[in-house]
Amino acid sequence: MPRLYCPLPLVCGSTLDLPAAAARHVQVLRLQPGDTVTLFNFGAGWDGPMQSPGGEFSATVTAMGRSSVQVRVDTHHATERESARAVHLAVCMPANERMDWLVEKATELGVASIQPLMSERSVLRLSGDRATKKQQHWHSVAVSACEQCGGNRVPLVYPVLGLAAWLKTGAAQSASSQRLLLSLHDSARLLREATHAAQGSVTLLSGPEGGLSRTEEVAAMDCGFAPVSLGARVLRAETAALVGLALLV
Repeated sequence: MPRLYCPLPLVCGSTLDLPAAAARHVQVLRLQPGDTVTLFNFGAGWDGPMQSPGGEFSATVTAMGRSSVQVRVDTHHATERESARAVHLAVCMPANERMDWLVEKATELGVASIQPLMSERSVLRLSGDRATKKQQHWHSVAVSACEQCGGNRVPLVYPVLGLAAWLKTGAAQSASSQRLLLSLHDSARLLREATHAAQGSVTLLSGPEGGLSRTEEVAAMDCGFAPVSLGARVLRAETAALVGLALLV
């Protein structure tokens, strides 16, 4: 059964018009009135806060227009496939299309949120309208990944920030999280060891191609980030972030 993200209030027995993206998906699949879909709405929509009650809903297509699709919301299912631990990924954006791939795979793994960052060695640099459009694009990538993998909670993709600015704001707000920094520093503990007895959420900071500068690492550690390692091999920036995430969720 097709799964569709529908950031609208979902009430059993109600009839509603699907948002444009979901309606287009139904039309591409050539569904007809009487066909069923699964809807979920828990996530960071652009027009409002997170929706509830979570889980997912069975719905039936009731009408098809040239560019519109109407459905009847039938049944709520309290189904959740999320990680028991919330992991927030703060990642210095890799170049080219690798950030798209990273967002997709991180969503499939169950990341709670993604903070795109720029650091001294970042190749990809975004600001203004371009940064906003990229944020919206990555949100769409996360939505598609949730629809495919069975997740009911679309991770929040935050606006692009410089690392220094984020350490003064976002990092401070994660005081309740265990804060970890992927690092090649000699003092770095293996990630598995550092989180063996950890409870609660985790914020994982991962650098760009070439890693964070020594000054940036020191600034992160001054904000409470503990250096951790993934082992003896040096992984690509996007690979390291995903391996770290996979070990934590």
